[in-house]
Amino acid sequence: MSDERWPFDQPRNCASISLRSIVFEGAPILHITHDLDDHSWQFLGLDDAREADACVISLEQAIALDPSILEVADLAPGWHAWRSAVEAPWCRAESRPDTSNG
Repeated sequence: MSDERWPFDQPRNCASISLRSIVFEGAPILHITHDLDDHSWQFLGLDDAREADACVISLEQAIALDPSILEVADLAPGWHAWRSAVEAPWCRAESRPDTSNG
């Protein structure tokens, strides 16, 4: 894919968060977040993620793991996308603000 056709708002080598189970064990990407504060991307499963399981990958590596994430490359900052299974369509919604900080 040429740089002119790169669909994400961040460069190919942008550091993104994923999980060891996805990167090293082949678990599916079922939840994607595009953070509002810094426009970062996270490629996760549906279960609650533990910080100890996090790992850093590039956007380009995420596409290599699952090319279907290109379908949500236009996801607006502050939104997330999810699906129930790899063969299911992506759903999208605005993320709820984190109110746990008080």
